[in-house]
Amino acid sequence: MHPLTHTLAACVVGGLLSMGAAALLTFGLPRRWLTRMVSFSTGVLLATAFLDLLPEAAEAGLETHTLFALLLAGLLGFFFLEKAALWRHSHDAPAHSHDLVRTVPIILLGDTVHNFTDGLMLAAAFLVDPHLGWATALAIAAHEIPQEAGDFILLLAAGWRRSRALLWNGLSSLAAVLGGLIGHFWLSDAGRWLPHVLVIAAASFIYLAVSDLMPWLRQQKGDLAWHGGFMAAGIALLSAGMAFLH
Repeated sequence: MHPLTHTLAACVVGGLLSMGAAALLTFGLPRRWLTRMVSFSTGVLLATAFLDLLPEAAEAGLETHTLFALLLAGLLGFFFLEKAALWRHSHDAPAHSHDLVRTVPIILLGDTVHNFTDGLMLAAAFLVDPHLGWATALAIAAHEIPQEAGDFILLLAAGWRRSRALLWNGLSSLAAVLGGLIGHFWLSDAGRWLPHVLVIAAASFIYLAVSDLMPWLRQQKGDLAWHGGFMAAGIALLSAGMAFLH
């Protein structure tokens, strides 16, 4: 199958799955399953970054000092993007919905930029190897589930109807398809940039896990065994998938 077909399929299927799971978590399942999914996502993100993306970038010929310098730049870059409200990963609604109404455009803009970047990362991964692409797609879907659930909660708290919140989140997710298309054609002509994009993808996963997900989990009382178990499950699933696809 052509890498572009893989990329577009991963963008569409991943978006639908993450939104569907997020809707179930938000509208039906108990809240404790959201915290457990965040734990699972943390394991998947860290395993994908450290066991897949960074090794692939090194094997593609990226010099070690360049790799770590780029990783550091990526982590700092995502910090400043988050400070500018263009990179966000929310889990709870603020206490006052009237304050939240003013932030809805920023929420949707941040999600759109985030999804576009996810599409670029998927394109880069599939151009290297299909197994790397699907491992990256799993990591993206895993971290999108708690993010989408958090977005639903935020939009509902701002007074939006469920159907409207679902529609706008769906439209925002289409940015991943655009990112996948642009990334595929750009990186096909500039293959030397592929390992650099893989490192930036790894930086985004590490940043999300360490700066957002793990501190949020630390604030949740109890469920230590569940959190550890779901993190281990995320790492094990990613590792098993890598072994199978290799």
